[in-house]
Amino acid sequence: MTTLPLLDPPRFLADGFDLSAQLARYLDLGLEELAERLATSTDDLAAMHPGAFDPERAGAFYEDSVGTGHLLELAAWHLGSADYIADTLRLQERFARGHVLDFGGGIGSHALAAAALPQVEAVWFVDLNPHNRAFVAERARQLGLADRLRCFRDLDEAQLPQRFDTVVCLDVLEHLADPAAQLETFERRLQPQGIALLNWYFFKGFNGEYPFHFDEPELVERFFRTLQSRFLEVFHPYLITTRAYRPLG
Repeated sequence: MTTLPLLDPPRFLADGFDLSAQLARYLDLGLEELAERLATSTDDLAAMHPGAFDPERAGAFYEDSVGTGHLLELAAWHLGSADYIADTLRLQERFARGHVLDFGGGIGSHALAAAALPQVEAVWFVDLNPHNRAFVAERARQLGLADRLRCFRDLDEAQLPQRFDTVVCLDVLEHLADPAAQLETFERRLQPQGIALLNWYFFKGFNGEYPFHFDEPELVERFFRTLQSRFLEVFHPYLITTRAYRPLG
């Protein structure tokens, strides 16, 4: 039997699952230069924003324009918010099982941790950004999880299961032009007793610091109406923004 690596919240708090060292190697940077890039990564990514953001072009922007800038911004957020991320990993450990979809999984913290759980059979990591996919695949290889984690661009690719036992979608829905439609897709792709772990932040910031977020009132209302008509919230004890849902069925 293959021995799975231990990727628990305490280890994430210690080193982000070796995130800095892995990212430095992937980007061919020294650790000191990486630290400098991480410190400015949020501003650097925001500076790429084209101003008037066409919702129909959002996917292409994340796939083609942000490059490795998104890796740096996500790494800075995960390392700088380790306590919060650790609680989301505890929540995932509580609910994740079987086939897990990590939709828009970024740098892979949750996908890697899920792949190391004994109750998880496989993790299906979906992300538009090719740099994210390549980096997560390399992280999985280095951590001994390559046979349990598979990376894809699209949820509709033929190799993915039609139904998942767990869906993880964190810090993604606010970037979508139609997040309500994404909820409908999750409902179709979840097993009847499956669990979706979701959060969102439909807000561009008090000073416009989140220009990539959609926050139109009609979009937000449609999202909440869809959520409340298709999912039932499942209580969990962690004081975090991420919530657990099962399909109403």
